[in-house]
Amino acid sequence: MHINYQLPENIKELLNTKRNEVKPAFAELIRQGGYVPPHMDLLIDAISILSMGKNILLKGPTGAGKTKFAETLSYLFNQPMFSVNCSVDLDAESLLGFKTLAYEDKKQVIEFVPGPVINAMTSGTLLYIDEINMAKPETLPLINGVLDYRRTITNPFTNEVITAKEGFGVVAAINEGYIGTVPLNEALKNRFIVIEVPYIEGEQLRNLIQTNTRLTNEKTIELFVKLSSDLVTAVSQGKLSEDAASIRALLDACDLSSIIPAKRAILRSIVDKLDEEREREFVMNLTETLF
Repeated sequence: MHINYQLPENIKELLNTKRNEVKPAFAELIRQGGYVPPHMDLLIDAISILSMGKNILLKGPTGAGKTKFAETLSYLFNQPMFSVNCSVDLDAESLLGFKTLAYEDKKQVIEFVPGPVINAMTSGTLLYIDEINMAKPETLPLINGVLDYRRTITNPFTNEVITAKEGFGVVAAINEGYIGTVPLNEALKNRFIVIEVPYIEGEQLRNLIQTNTRLTNEKTIELFVKLSSDLVTAVSQGKLSEDAASIRALLDACDLSSIIPAKRAILRSIVDKLDEEREREFVMNLTETLF
């Protein structure tokens, strides 16, 4: 979904200056837009940060739209975006690439296959690092030089020194407090400018449901907006975990409710994802009062 964002003239000019007008390699990795920011300042600040060659850390609850935010920046800058999905298994090969056997003139040779970090650097495109605090603390320092003013790395597999091309930028996302996450060390955190990404609510959520789901019944849409508001409030009060208020899960429920009853759609999309019986009952009670 492409949105005509109402941006200030100076930001439009900045975007036009930095926007890639040539069809780049890896054009299939240019993502679709569609993120609806709760405040336009979020998008304005992100465009400003990336255009200055600085890194962005999107920080916020699960399902708030951080990945969609990053994809929208890829669309606005017309830049392909390589992705790294962090986990405890993330290693140097997952980030940088690996060696493999290949054939050249019928002879067996060792060939290096670049990973997402090397690809983004050498092609001057965007790099998205999802759930960056899921990686082991000893893994990410491998790319410290990529994330600071040097924009360089010595490839440990080839001993080649690689410097990022013009246009290279990094967007990372973080979910705090989840099982398996670790606090970012100061050296890594200081390489980013942080943007807090809150939940989408009210009129913007209503528009998002209308444009991104199959649900068309206005009354039902209003009820889902109210349900989302109640869930976000319960999360802020510590009554529910962040999973319960996921916008992604809510949109799934809206989609399903265009075919099956809304209560059952909420059960499948939201309630059944919750681990604690207390939370499941709480959300079902909210649902019963609305639908």
